[in-house]
Amino acid sequence: MASPLTPPPPPSLLQTSSAISRRSLLLLSSSSLSLPQPPPVDTTITDRVFMEFSLCPTFSLCPTSTTPLGRLVIGLYGHLVPTTVSNFKSMCTSSAYKNTLVHKIFPGQYFLAGRQDLRESRGQVHPPLDFLSRNIETVDSKAFLLTHSRAGVVSLCLSENDDDDDIKLDPDYRNVEFLITTGPGPCPQLDSKNIVFGTVLQGLDVVTAIASIPTYKPSEEIQQYNDLASFLGDKRAENARAMWNRPLKTVYISDCGELKVTKTSLPPSLP
Repeated sequence: MASPLTPPPPPSLLQTSSAISRRSLLLLSSSSLSLPQPPPVDTTITDRVFMEFSLCPTFSLCPTSTTPLGRLVIGLYGHLVPTTVSNFKSMCTSSAYKNTLVHKIFPGQYFLAGRQDLRESRGQVHPPLDFLSRNIETVDSKAFLLTHSRAGVVSLCLSENDDDDDIKLDPDYRNVEFLITTGPGPCPQLDSKNIVFGTVLQGLDVVTAIASIPTYKPSEEIQQYNDLASFLGDKRAENARAMWNRPLKTVYISDCGELKVTKTSLPPSLP
């Protein structure tokens, strides 16, 4: 006697299941195809500038006994952020960046230069900078598409800006402080907050040399005390933190300018 067999499901259920499966696949495929693809970021290098860096043995500008560190050649993304690029290039060609300090170095991350100061101290950029255009790209989301993914990324410093607060409150304020990533890894904490507008084409060894300069780093006990003072609203804590990561030797931009090339538009670089 034959053993009883489980009867197969009705044909209608098989057809329904098959139909639903095919329909789901079609809907998924069509929806994925209909999603708009973001346009590629235009990182065509439209301009090139150079910056030469020098080193003094103490934290003060010394016209003699300086040690040249070398030259950076920086490619600028003029199609992506034209105003930011134009202002940076103007700062280089007008020598406004000349003799300004690298005022902060964050080991393994980036260094800052181009800080503005109202006082007539040496090594700072001094306002007014009325020859620069007002930069509306600082509020344009498209200007923040590129990331700080590697060493040699050049970025307009917004979130890490160290300019005097009195300068920032001026309605004619122009942001010219910039940072350059030093590697070896990316700096995701800078993404979507600062405008990447260029890349180091030549001179990454100079970037590495600047990154290796020792900086002031407080002890853990002082850092904890500072955190407590900041929590209690003591403004002296912020003034004390301004000294952190300051290089113990003077690094400054000894010369800068534009590099003219035969072709005004160079091949795209990696973002």
